[in-house]
Amino acid sequence: LSIAYLLSLLFYILDCTDRFSVIVTIHNHRVGVLMIVLLQDQWKSYCRTISLLAFQSFGVVYGDLSTSPLYVYKSAFSGRLNNYRDETTIFGLFSLIFWTLTLLPLLKYVIIVLNADDNGEGGTFALYSLLCRHAKFSLLPNQQSADEELSTYYQPGVGGIISSPLKRFLEKHRKLRTCLLLFVLFGACMVIGDGVFTPAISVLSAISGLKDPGPGGIPDGWVVFIACVVLVGLFALQHRGTHRVAFMFAPIVVVWLLSIGVIGLYNIIHWNHRIFLALSPHYVIKFFKMTGKDGWLSLGGVLLAITGTEAMFADLGHFTAASIRLAFVGAIYPCLVLQYMGQAAFLSRNMSAVEDSFYQSVPRSLFWPVFVIATLAAVVGSQSIISATFSIVKQCLSLGCFPRVKVVHTSRWIHGQIYIPEINWILMVLCLAVTLGFRDTTVIGNAYGLACIVVMFVTTWLMALVIIFVWQKNILLALLFVVAFGSIEAVYLSAAVTKVPQGGWAPIVFAFVFMLVMYVWHYGSRRKYLFDLQNKVSMKWILTLGPSLGIVRVPGIGLIYTELVTGVPSIFSHFVTNLPAFHQVLVFVCVKSVPVPFVPEDERYLIGRIGPREYRMYRCIVRYGYKDVQKDDENFENHLVMSIAKFIQMEAEEAASSGSYESSEGRMAVIHTEDTTGTGLVMRDSNNEASGTSLTRSSRSETLRSLQSIYEQESGSLSRRRRVRFEIAEEERIDPQVRDELADLLDAKEAGVTYIIGHSYVKARKNSNFLKTFAIDYAYSFLRKNCRGPAVALHIPHISLVEVGMIYYV
Repeated sequence: LSIAYLLSLLFYILDCTDRFSVIVTIHNHRVGVLMIVLLQDQWKSYCRTISLLAFQSFGVVYGDLSTSPLYVYKSAFSGRLNNYRDETTIFGLFSLIFWTLTLLPLLKYVIIVLNADDNGEGGTFALYSLLCRHAKFSLLPNQQSADEELSTYYQPGVGGIISSPLKRFLEKHRKLRTCLLLFVLFGACMVIGDGVFTPAISVLSAISGLKDPGPGGIPDGWVVFIACVVLVGLFALQHRGTHRVAFMFAPIVVVWLLSIGVIGLYNIIHWNHRIFLALSPHYVIKFFKMTGKDGWLSLGGVLLAITGTEAMFADLGHFTAASIRLAFVGAIYPCLVLQYMGQAAFLSRNMSAVEDSFYQSVPRSLFWPVFVIATLAAVVGSQSIISATFSIVKQCLSLGCFPRVKVVHTSRWIHGQIYIPEINWILMVLCLAVTLGFRDTTVIGNAYGLACIVVMFVTTWLMALVIIFVWQKNILLALLFVVAFGSIEAVYLSAAVTKVPQGGWAPIVFAFVFMLVMYVWHYGSRRKYLFDLQNKVSMKWILTLGPSLGIVRVPGIGLIYTELVTGVPSIFSHFVTNLPAFHQVLVFVCVKSVPVPFVPEDERYLIGRIGPREYRMYRCIVRYGYKDVQKDDENFENHLVMSIAKFIQMEAEEAASSGSYESSEGRMAVIHTEDTTGTGLVMRDSNNEASGTSLTRSSRSETLRSLQSIYEQESGSLSRRRRVRFEIAEEERIDPQVRDELADLLDAKEAGVTYIIGHSYVKARKNSNFLKTFAIDYAYSFLRKNCRGPAVALHIPHISLVEVGMIYYV
């Protein structure tokens, strides 16, 4: 039974209960047979994957948390606690560190918070997206019927939306939903602030070992200079990607953990083995009784022992919950406890070494090897929060809360591993400014601690809402969670706030700037969407134009990009008013970000029809999650044609079974792009076909075709595109009307595809107040001009792009 319990605990940590089966036969109150049948191949593969991810997580997730012993005791004694240099204070301080590590990183995050992943994705915005799917908290439209049909929309084992007085109250008041968004943005901005302070304090603390009071010490100016050189090298490595950086950095962290664990054990045995008594929480009570307010103020330094904890949740998309749990329980937690215990044992016998307790506690013969490993580990520690920052920015971008930036996916196999060049260089500049400006780890620690505890506090309150609305548990359980962990974090937060004049103002300023950028972008995008929604063209107007739309229908397919999922956008009427000609086939394309981590490939395309059959107008909604790769898909046009053809066939079959067909504006169907059966089309590779054959039709002039061929030769990416042609399957029995519609679709495809997108100018209305005018006319316009254009973000080929200028008065 003991073996069974240990295995059950192991399987819980590895989160792999579906990989094994346990058959227990009990006879006469005794265990008769205990048979554990493992699916060997799957089990071995799973264990290899978990072990590999756990190994990589050392270099990405835990670098920051593992380097905290470099500066915790120094920061804790930097204030008035320096007046209490005795064994009781040291024991109490270690007990406080131990229970803080146990309650927050281990109990709160590893056991509880990691279970609140959004289909494998973690972080502040992952919790927010979960809430937006289970309640109407989002300020942008969500909970549309087509989105709720996604297999990843609701968590497994959790039903749909439940109604409760609290949910109705929050949904009814728009100001409360706005406050929730600002609360989430503030937490996300503090994570970005962590990306600035973590590299600064980690690297500077490690390099400060060179300031040894012996003859080999160097001046402070050289320490800062060396730290800046290391920081530049760190950020220059980020383009290599999380996967490669993890493999380079993970061995360093493993060696670092083993080193600090062994050194800590040595200090316990050599200096004061009675430190084991401090594991009792009784010493925490004695610590506060003796130090009083001075002990409370020292919590700002103790807080640094858990910095980097949020990276376990924010970096969840890079790894798995099982690998993060395994690494923390198996290595991080025991090694950190041994190191803090060893430093406390050393300080209890060497009170004067508080200013540099870590390096002073290292045996002299091991100083230089430990210094080198510490410096490398500090660089790794910075990597964890930088990766988390990239993940947070990507989520904000996908959910409409950040200007469009370039997102580079650095791993072909793991979608969550990304690199954002603009954010990387902004973080580097800010980090260098902090290092050169403050030049002191204590001041940087004040700012760093405040940023970390604010993020953890935000996560606690969002978790309480997740417990109520997503897990659908009793509100008392959510209150218990808030009281248990929120009260602890509130005490640390109150101590960190007192350090605002001594450097704590920096994360507040950074968070305010980033939050202003995020909210202005979100506000402008929302106002622009509402303008499109209120000014969309009615179907009555479309029907009065007739099948020709009152204009000349030229050959080809026109893809009109819009943010609307229903109705015809105003850009369409604006275009035909100024240019009385349009394409033979019109497709209104909406690239929509759904608040889920990923959308399965088979559920990505929604196809529908606009107007009667003879109008040849369709709607295509392409859905992406905030973790999906929106790459330059060379087969998009082919997927689109096949999806429309399959929709035409499906619609005809339904019409035949019902006996009549009526066009419905809101009718959409999920089209599986990988399944080409039932389309009535055959796709053939035409790369090897001779140009000018009878099978390759084109309505374009010779001049246009020659210009396009020259452009494609100059553009290497376009020249490598796969060329295909479509044919109507002759062996299938197809309805004549369907055959005609498919023939028109193929003629249009062979004539060419044109991408039509709005080049919008957003202006505030004349009667708007000053704040709205400033936000729209200046702030939002500045962000739009200095971020990536929508055509670039959507990977639209320039040779086929037409932009239609419009002014939005919002």
